[in-house]
Amino acid sequence: MSHSNFWLIVPAAGVGHRMQAECPKQYLRIENRFILDITLSRLLDSGLFTGCMVPLNAADHRWQGTDASNDDRIQTCSGGAERADSVLAALNALTGQVAADDWVLVHDAARPCVHPSDLANLVSTLSDHPVGGLLATPVADTLKKADRGQLPEVVGTVDRSQLWRALTPQMFRYSMLIEALETALKEAQPVTDESSAMEFSGNMPVLVEGRPDNIKITVPADLDLAGFILSRF
Repeated sequence: MSHSNFWLIVPAAGVGHRMQAECPKQYLRIENRFILDITLSRLLDSGLFTGCMVPLNAADHRWQGTDASNDDRIQTCSGGAERADSVLAALNALTGQVAADDWVLVHDAARPCVHPSDLANLVSTLSDHPVGGLLATPVADTLKKADRGQLPEVVGTVDRSQLWRALTPQMFRYSMLIEALETALKEAQPVTDESSAMEFSGNMPVLVEGRPDNIKITVPADLDLAGFILSRF
């Protein structure tokens, strides 16, 4: 097992347009708790992390009403326009606290259903790996490729045998991740998650199979589903 420290980053600067809600999705509630509070407590209660950085929107006025705002394990910084900008801002904000080979785990604020067993398996699998990796689950559904019409028509069926859904946390060394993100953003590469930045740098992450119920709350129907999943843990 690696002797490096583990740090958590939970980007929370997004506005969540697809939720059609009056506030960002991380501030919607399940059983009267903010999603962001649920997510942070589930991860930090593992006892794994030395510290946590939460990048927030500069105009965020809801953070002070969270339980997490009173947690001395958690620091905040200003996030950016995109996820990659926020993660990079958090990495820079941790400068001086984090060693180059410390592990950084980045997790979506809107994934409150991450299971402790998945977190433990991710860390034990990757702790001595030179690159790192991410939780993921094999695609189970038949995938259709469609045209861009108003009523999209199928133009083919996609072979799913090598396809996985990327989940979080995603776990990489501090210095490698910050360099990969800086390079990808500088060269205008599309960075939809930390793994994509690492891939662009030539460092190929490992996929660690996780539970398919580690869902991301994206549309209104996901809120009830997340509530049900959490009630079963």
